[in-house]
Amino acid sequence: MSTWESLLLGLSFALQPQILIYCVLGVLLGSFVGVLPGIGAMAAISMLLPLTFYMSPEAALIMLAGVYYGAQYGGAVASILLRLPGTPQSAVTTLDGYPLTQQGRAGLALFTAMISSFTGAMIGIVVLVVLAGWLSALATRFGAADYAMMMIFGLVAASTIGATRPVKGFAMITLGVLLGCIGTDVNSGAQRFTFGQTELLDGLNLVALAMGLFGVAEVIANIRNPERQKTAARISMRSLLPTREDLRRIPLPVLRGGALGSFFGALPGTGSTLSAFLAYATERRLSRQPERFGKGAIEGVAGPEAGNNAASITAFAPTLTLGIPGDPIMALMLGALIIHGIQPGPMMLEARPEMFWGLVASFGIGNLLLILLNLPLIGIWIAMLRIPFNYLYPAIIVFLCLGVYSVRGLTFDIVLVAGIGLAGYLMTLARLSPALLLLGFVLGPLIETNLRRAMLVARGDPMVFLERPISAGFVCAIVVLLLLPLWRLWRRKA
Repeated sequence: MSTWESLLLGLSFALQPQILIYCVLGVLLGSFVGVLPGIGAMAAISMLLPLTFYMSPEAALIMLAGVYYGAQYGGAVASILLRLPGTPQSAVTTLDGYPLTQQGRAGLALFTAMISSFTGAMIGIVVLVVLAGWLSALATRFGAADYAMMMIFGLVAASTIGATRPVKGFAMITLGVLLGCIGTDVNSGAQRFTFGQTELLDGLNLVALAMGLFGVAEVIANIRNPERQKTAARISMRSLLPTREDLRRIPLPVLRGGALGSFFGALPGTGSTLSAFLAYATERRLSRQPERFGKGAIEGVAGPEAGNNAASITAFAPTLTLGIPGDPIMALMLGALIIHGIQPGPMMLEARPEMFWGLVASFGIGNLLLILLNLPLIGIWIAMLRIPFNYLYPAIIVFLCLGVYSVRGLTFDIVLVAGIGLAGYLMTLARLSPALLLLGFVLGPLIETNLRRAMLVARGDPMVFLERPISAGFVCAIVVLLLLPLWRLWRRKA
C-alpha cells in the first residue's frame, strides 16, 4: 500500500468506537498522572499493564501510548504552576515556566506549553510516517548477529549518551540483563537463579518489576516531600491569550524543538528528556538576549515542550520497526507487546498494518483531543493539585497491589513488588537509574536469543559479528561510545 492508503487504513481503524474510547481514556489518564508530581507515565503504564490482558493488542497499545504522550501535556502543568516537574521531561520547563507564574503570566505559559506540545507531536508524526517504511525496509536485511549488536548498541547508548556517571549506568543495565536471565532456559531446560522458588521458573514478572521500580519507589521517594504542599495559582481563561510579541517569539522555537525531538527520539537510548534539554540549550544559544532565560523567557517553554512531545512520537519508530526501544518507557511498551504474543520488527508493517497505522492515526487524534480537553480542564487540574498527597499515595499503593496480583494470582508477586519498590527507592538515593535496569531486563533475553542464533549459524565462530557489515558497524559504534567517557575524563584531567 502507498503511504496515503496506509494512513487511511489507520484512520478508519483508529476511529472505530471501541478504539476511540481507549484512546480518550489513555490521554485523560496520561494528563492526570502527568499533573501529579512524582508519579509519571512509567508508573501509570505499569499499573495499567494487567488491564491490557483483557483488551485486544491494538487497543492496549493505543491506550498505553495515549498515557505516554498525554503525560507530556500534564507534566507541564505542575512544572509551571508549582515548580514540581510532573514528569522528568518537564523538569526543564520549570526553568522559565515557573518564573512566568511568579510574574502573573501562568496562563500564557500553560497555553504555550499546550500549543507547543501539539505542534511538536504533529512534526513527530510526519517524521514517524517517513521513517517507518525506510526503517522497516532496512531491517529486513538484518540477521541475528546484526540484531544482537544493535540491541547491545542501544543499551550502551542509553547508559553513556547524556550520562554524568556512565559506570553507574553500565551497572544498572548489567543488573537488568542478569534479572532477565532468571527462570528456565528455553534451550537446555536448566533453572537459572531461581533458588528453588517455583514462582521464579517463568522468570521475574515484568509487571511486578515495573510497578515496584516506578510505582512503589516513587511513592516512597515523594511521600514526605514538604514541597508537595505548595498551592497552585488561580488561572482565568483570559490570561491564556498571548500578546503579539509572544506570538512572534513562539513559532521558531517550536519548529526547532520539534525537529530536534524528532531526530533524537528516533535514536535508541536517547529519549524525550534529552530532547527537551537540547531544545532549551539551543534556544538559549540562538537568542540575542540569553540573559532572559531562567527569568521567564517564553522560548524556554515553547522549545522544550515541542521537543519532548516530538521525541515521544518518533520513539515508536525503532520500537515497532526494529524491536529496539528508544527509551525505558518504550521498553515497557515492547514488553507489553511481547506479553500479547506480538514480536515487533521489520515484518510488523506487513503482518499487522492495522496495528501500526492505527497507532499512527491515534497519535493525531489523541493530540487533538488533548488540546480540546486540556484547555477547559485546566481548572480541574489546578484543583487536583490542592489535594493532600497523603490521601493519594495509599490509594496508589492499593491499586499497585491489586494490579500485580491480578496477573498471576500469587501473593509472592505482592511481596516481590514491595521488595523491588524498596530496592528502587535505595537506587534513587544512590543516584542509580531504575529505568536503565528495566531496559536491560527487557532487552537482555532478546540479546541472548539472537547471540545464540548467530553463533549457531556461524558454528561458534565469533568473527561473524565483524564479517557482516551491519553488525560490524554497530561494533565500531559500541567501541566509540565506550571510549568516549574515557576521552572526556582524559580531557578534563588534562
